[in-house]
Amino acid sequence: MTQVDTAAATTAANPKAYPSFELISNENVPALGVCIAEYRHSKTGASHYHIASDNPENVFLVALRTVPKDSSGVAHILEHTALCGSEKYPVRDPFFMMIRRSLNSFMNAFTSSDWTAYPFASSNRKDFENLLQVYLDAVFFSRLHPLDFAQEGHRLEFKDPADPNSELEFKGVVFNEMKGAMSSVPSQLWHTLCKYLFPSTTYHYNSGGDPEAIPDLSYDQLKAFYQSHYHPSNAIFMTFGDIPASEHQARFEDLALHRFEALDTHIAVGDEKRYHAPVRVQESYPLPPSEDTDKKTHIVVAWLMGKSTELETQLEAQLLAGVLLDNSASPLMHALETTSLGSAPSPMCGLEDSMREMVLACGVEGSNVEHTDEVQNLILETLKNVAENGIPKEDVDAVLHQLELRQREIGGDGYPYGLQLILTALGSATHRGKPIELLNLDPALQAIRNKTANPDYIKQLAQNLLDNPHRVTLVMSPDQNIQARAEKAETDRLTAIKNGLSDAQKQAIIDQAAALAERQTMEEDESILPKVTLDDVPLDTPALHFDTAQFGNLPYTQYGRGTNGLVYQQLLVSLPALTEDELSLLSIYTLVATELGLGTQSYLQVQARQSQVCGGISSYTTMRGGINNEQETQAFLVLSSKALLRNAADQSQLMRDTFEQLRFDEHDRLKELIAQLKGRRESAVTGNGHSLAMSAASAAMSPIAKVNEDLGGLSGIRQLKLLAKRIEDKTSLANLANELAAIHQKMLSSNKQLLIIAENDQLQSLCADIGPIWQDFNAVASEGFELPALRGINKEFWLANSQVNFCAKAYPTVASGHPDAPVLSVFAVYLRNGFLHRAIREQGGAYGGGASQDSNIAAFRFYSYRDPRLQETLNDFDKSITWMLTTPVSAQGLEEAILGVVGSIDKPGSPAGEAKQDYHSNIFGRTIAERRQFRQRVLAVSAEDLLRVCETYFTNAEASIAIVSNETKADALSDWIAQEGLSIQRL
Repeated sequence: MTQVDTAAATTAANPKAYPSFELISNENVPALGVCIAEYRHSKTGASHYHIASDNPENVFLVALRTVPKDSSGVAHILEHTALCGSEKYPVRDPFFMMIRRSLNSFMNAFTSSDWTAYPFASSNRKDFENLLQVYLDAVFFSRLHPLDFAQEGHRLEFKDPADPNSELEFKGVVFNEMKGAMSSVPSQLWHTLCKYLFPSTTYHYNSGGDPEAIPDLSYDQLKAFYQSHYHPSNAIFMTFGDIPASEHQARFEDLALHRFEALDTHIAVGDEKRYHAPVRVQESYPLPPSEDTDKKTHIVVAWLMGKSTELETQLEAQLLAGVLLDNSASPLMHALETTSLGSAPSPMCGLEDSMREMVLACGVEGSNVEHTDEVQNLILETLKNVAENGIPKEDVDAVLHQLELRQREIGGDGYPYGLQLILTALGSATHRGKPIELLNLDPALQAIRNKTANPDYIKQLAQNLLDNPHRVTLVMSPDQNIQARAEKAETDRLTAIKNGLSDAQKQAIIDQAAALAERQTMEEDESILPKVTLDDVPLDTPALHFDTAQFGNLPYTQYGRGTNGLVYQQLLVSLPALTEDELSLLSIYTLVATELGLGTQSYLQVQARQSQVCGGISSYTTMRGGINNEQETQAFLVLSSKALLRNAADQSQLMRDTFEQLRFDEHDRLKELIAQLKGRRESAVTGNGHSLAMSAASAAMSPIAKVNEDLGGLSGIRQLKLLAKRIEDKTSLANLANELAAIHQKMLSSNKQLLIIAENDQLQSLCADIGPIWQDFNAVASEGFELPALRGINKEFWLANSQVNFCAKAYPTVASGHPDAPVLSVFAVYLRNGFLHRAIREQGGAYGGGASQDSNIAAFRFYSYRDPRLQETLNDFDKSITWMLTTPVSAQGLEEAILGVVGSIDKPGSPAGEAKQDYHSNIFGRTIAERRQFRQRVLAVSAEDLLRVCETYFTNAEASIAIVSNETKADALSDWIAQEGLSIQRL
């Protein structure tokens, strides 16, 4: 990291400000290799935090403190509407247009509980400048067209838009998005918990919007909220990368700030009123009538903690939460996992420290209302034990080790690394704290580490929690009728509205629908928006350097990368031949492979050891079809971990022990793990419904598609529920343990290889340290993994606990080596940009929709996400093909589609993530030469190519269909479902 440190130090020594800004503070952060400076705009008071780095992926974010005083979703709807056209760019949809005209590595907008943020990232300077112009104009000079409010927020519309005698409906993208979001039980838990934990501040309300309250928001209220909140005096600018702060500030000034004076309003979250005694409340969540209500209650105990802006208070809360809940060996987590009062720990377990005042929560799911006292007593007695007897020093040190490791890791595989750092600091900046402290944690961590030398320190933190009277015990029980009552209330509300409408008001609704439909189909002048072109695309994909060698008989590959002193290791095991029954248990095997005891150590001892040695150890399988034939299969078991360099030898020994000494005799632990997995996967359905629908639709496309569905899809969730029920019988549980042990024996005798990623100048000494551990770890040849060929059609209608729909259609196509695969990838983006986005989101009201080519299983999939429609969306998928065949290909649209695919190929990851991706691509035969050829083929796609693949793969092909919806919808569409040949599937 010498180069990064030097660059940061150079920047730190000369943090120039643009004349209209003043430097407030400047700090070098050696642990991250960056320099962080705070500036203030002299005239308006706008804050600017710049994280100087030599990273070429520059990140921008502007955030506004948004403090709603109801659950109408005003901040969320404004976030959407602000991106629908501005003073300089008065087109309908500049945000989505810019996604198509950009090489961004990230582009989005977020609404949190107390801020709204508009971030983007790009490694291309021209692209960064383009996006900056559009974002600043959207935020500070949004036009807020009333039709955009109607489209994105909510509106009244007749079911037949031109017939005032037809039913009246609520429509709107955010309205449907939040119907989907609030179908998630964890979301309902969290918002209900906040309602009682925060009786008087903004967190009392659902900032995303409660579907019942969203229609209460008026257009005038939206505009008033914009005027009071979207002003530089209430703004926080944050940047990361190698563009100097003064250069950013010059653009901020020129593009926006020079037009504003200081705003006298001070927007902030106030202090929450404190309870003088604990509160207990009971509410309900909807459950389908066909499901049993027994053991479906959630019981959560939560405390309001101190202010997140006070660093020591925050770190103490993180330490206490880690000590209590970090892993299965932590006392409170152990109590919640092993109790018979619930099936698994609550998804709420942990510390929420992004709001002004922190929340610590814990509890169980899969319980019954009558267990509330016992669950609460279990939690409080566990805390009393910690307060009286403390925690072993090595366990406290392990939590501090985890905090240090998280602080040092350079991410970037999900969000850009710079955005991760910015979001870490944003909460503190929002509440006018000291965000630099959150990024330079080493001094504060050392201070906390010194305090932990006192054996009474943890005891006192636990006692403080026990003495805290601002405690809420929330009981959320299932109600099979609540959804029907909510639907009836919405219907009654709409009926009352309709009955009260005058003829003029009815005509106004019809006129608005017509105006919106015309606006949505209007061809607009996109040329006013800046863009990058194919000339701005890098010519080639850079190759990563790696070396190969062996520790004894174990081959390994090493990458030298800027990992900030972390070591990443992965053990890859070629998947052996498995029976059908063994294959069905593969996801259970990978779940438990790092969660059970090793040799003479119990799982509790192993969990503690993992926390002391590494930043977690995980197990998963990775499978791909052949480059030229999706029926060919190759698969590996992956054991993966990361650690600080000083722990690399212990990390290697732990990985080897995890693989060689895994024991399957802890039957109760096995049962707990399956119950936890079942709870997690059931609660994730409505958040991941589009992916699950696509998986179900394409399940018959290839052997790997079927395995993916059987293990990780809706079919897998159903099998998991059946398994969890079956192993309530002790004999069945013992049999399962034996079956998993048999799978493990096959793994032990399979071929193995090792991946090592670390700092380049540390690789030699690192390999010398860990080599003896792996030296006699033999790779043994065994019979390889094979799956029977499969190429068919699937048509299913899945019933789930969801207020909205997720639709998918899949067509068989080709594998990645075929010349048409890159064309189909471009075709998917072209359809989304040119037809699907408008039809499914803007006109249909779904939160999202599109298409993608999955060359791994040789399938092309259409999808919609949080969709109020169903049959109409499936028809829109078909209409997109007709549109493609009857509408001349747009040269601009083709270039934008190519840019979209190339941008996804070139998207940067973390240093370690890029090495992992390169390594895994290589072992599956996707060499750098293959990847470069695919990229060149993408760049060469023509209009004729798009028409050819459209005619070849879609005009005479039968599509597979999968829908995720609810019982009410299935009953209403029973005739259509039978006509389409869809089978009803229950989770």
